[in-house]
Amino acid sequence: MPLNDHFIYQPPTDALVTLYEDDDLVVIDKPAGLLSVMGRLPEHQDSAYLRILAVHPTAKVTHRLDMATSGILMFAKHRAAEVAVSKMFQARTVKKSYIALVQGKMQHEGSVDVPLIADWDNRPRQMVHFELGKPAKTLYQLLEYDAEINQSRVALKPITGRSHQLRVHMQYLGHPIMGDKLYHPQPQSFQLLRMALHASALSFPHPLQHHSVEIVSTVPF
Repeated sequence: MPLNDHFIYQPPTDALVTLYEDDDLVVIDKPAGLLSVMGRLPEHQDSAYLRILAVHPTAKVTHRLDMATSGILMFAKHRAAEVAVSKMFQARTVKKSYIALVQGKMQHEGSVDVPLIADWDNRPRQMVHFELGKPAKTLYQLLEYDAEINQSRVALKPITGRSHQLRVHMQYLGHPIMGDKLYHPQPQSFQLLRMALHASALSFPHPLQHHSVEIVSTVPF
């Protein structure tokens, strides 16, 4: 959701839940409505990163979740960990899984492989652009379909990490994520007061300690 003049930032005030922590990394369960990192304006400073810095002053950002997305968010505790995690993401040894509720009945499983680019006239929106867009790929699997409300629960696995990738890819398929104020034509039709996208699982070989890490977060919808 854009941070514009009409937007009033009211982040949840509950204490952050830590899902995993060691000498190098701290992984939290970010609630929907909280920025991952500080915004430009003073009233947009409260964020997951600012709250982490209060406890771990040398912490570094490793990746981000959209403000409207909830779930697993990882920070490095120091510079060496930040570098190691960055290399891990570049090598694509990090496996991320999301759960979403989308409009309509999706196919059982498949992939979306269409390039994305910033929609500069409508920032922060992104859009599909086959000539200028950067490669983006998402795998999806139907978990269940509720015919009464015409919604599908799907598992999403981004192979690449483009901004708004899952949101734009679902819209491209004709199944926008419920409650998505940027990409769903009727976000207010959703029964929950949030977007139904949650980062539910993260797994990777620890870049400094060399053991396997698997983190799971309970889906709140």
